[in-house]
Amino acid sequence: MEGGSLPTLVALGRSVLAETELETVLERVLSAARELTGARYAALGVLDGDRRELERFITVGIDEETRRDLGDPPRGHGVLGELIREPEPLRLPNVGAHPRSYGFPAGHPPMTTFLGVPILIAGRAWGNLYLTDKHEGEFSETDEQAVTMLAEWAAIAIENARRLDEVRSRRDELERSIGAMSATLEISRALAGETDLDRILQLIAKRGRALVEARILAIELAHGDRLRIAAVAGEVDQAIVGQELPSEGSVAAVALRSGRAQRLSDEVNRARFEESGLGSRLGISATAGLVVPLAFRQEAPGVLVALDPLRGDEFSADDERLLTSFAVSAASAVVTARSLTLEQLRARELATEEERKRWARELHDETLQGLGALRVMLSAARRLDDPERWRGALADAIAELDTEIASLRGIISDVRPASLDELGTQAALEAFADRTRSRGVEVQLDVALERHDPELETAVYRVVQEAVTNAVKHAGADDVHVAVQETNGGITVRVRDAGRGFDPGAAVSGFGLVGMRERAESLGGTVDVESAPGAGTTVTVRFPVQDARSAATSDTRSAASSSRM
Repeated sequence: MEGGSLPTLVALGRSVLAETELETVLERVLSAARELTGARYAALGVLDGDRRELERFITVGIDEETRRDLGDPPRGHGVLGELIREPEPLRLPNVGAHPRSYGFPAGHPPMTTFLGVPILIAGRAWGNLYLTDKHEGEFSETDEQAVTMLAEWAAIAIENARRLDEVRSRRDELERSIGAMSATLEISRALAGETDLDRILQLIAKRGRALVEARILAIELAHGDRLRIAAVAGEVDQAIVGQELPSEGSVAAVALRSGRAQRLSDEVNRARFEESGLGSRLGISATAGLVVPLAFRQEAPGVLVALDPLRGDEFSADDERLLTSFAVSAASAVVTARSLTLEQLRARELATEEERKRWARELHDETLQGLGALRVMLSAARRLDDPERWRGALADAIAELDTEIASLRGIISDVRPASLDELGTQAALEAFADRTRSRGVEVQLDVALERHDPELETAVYRVVQEAVTNAVKHAGADDVHVAVQETNGGITVRVRDAGRGFDPGAAVSGFGLVGMRERAESLGGTVDVESAPGAGTTVTVRFPVQDARSAATSDTRSAASSSRM
């Protein structure tokens, strides 16, 4: 169609202006330009930010196979570059004859006639419209005028589409920001009325997953040199919660150390993720992932691990920004809830110790003295002139009472040994070892310990007591080695036996492990259990001395001081 009629031009212009999606606008411009001029081929080049080269090159008329064979698209050299240097319409009867023509690459379809028109937005070059091989003759001045008008309309449509994209992007960003604020607010509300750490972690996992639309979101909390899967949300079995993984060499460790989000698209992080075993535990081979540290003030309790976006192949920069912002609020909730939990644990342990002290006093002041008086009375009765059989009965009663007195003394020591308050942990452990040996169990004791805060001393003693009792009662051990050493600002307790052993992964709540973990964690310590069926057990507990000293309250010190007076 020679130049196209005015009604056709107007109709095509309207069809271009009616589009709101940028990609659709570009396609409509190319189709309209071909229809107006009868060109065989049409292309649209989009300039880069410096307006020196083409960063995109869209074509119509060349089949997909030929386009693939041609390789990389042109960057704006040769004749195409003329419109970049001089953004004015350019008509040529033979494009190959132009002085700046580089010729065509191998496999390129032959082209002769050429018409190029710049697309200007706000007076600045945005791109160029290229037409080649008019069906009949050369491109005319009328063609040039029609395509120039089309380029002006295209500029308006492109600018509208770009602005609409910006509005949509800002709207989506605002909606997601509101979503992040809502999720954060919900966590804050939950924290106000909820002190259960597990419930708060589950809420964080669910809201964080929804925020970035991840297939799975897991929370890993640091426990010494281990990472515990504390909560999960999404397409994953909840039974994984509570399992532990090594921290060293993991992506989580990198995120916690650097304080920045890590992506699994990084090859090194991908290798770390696969080596850590988190993916296999979750039952997923993640194609993309974000690992964001939970950081609040000076504390970093763990990380959020978002895996496989439900939209797209990779988490976007917005996803990373939102999850990072969300993680700050989540970390605040975790730190606060954990603090409350630790305070509750300490209060419970303190109450337990006070109860034991009370029972010890009552047994000593009442029961033991009463039994002692009974012995005196029965001894006196034996000296009376009674039948022979009474004498035998009285002798048996006295022997039994002696046994009970000795037993009660042992109970008193187990409940709360006086030496723990008066002489410290080392003396109390030596007395405990002696009592255990009297029951036929060989105890090798290696203790080198100074005096410490009463709360820490009690924790060390109770951990040894629980571990040895477990070894004898549950593992059938008759030889136990106990080592308590203080090095590098910490106390390490190690109890090793050659008993039956067990599977630590299966012993979730048995063998006194829960009590030991609670006691250790309340003072910032860690518990590590090495065991296997038939291979004995080694329990290692580490307490940070400085943390434990600063954690104890003045009330605890006062109470301990009073008990020694």
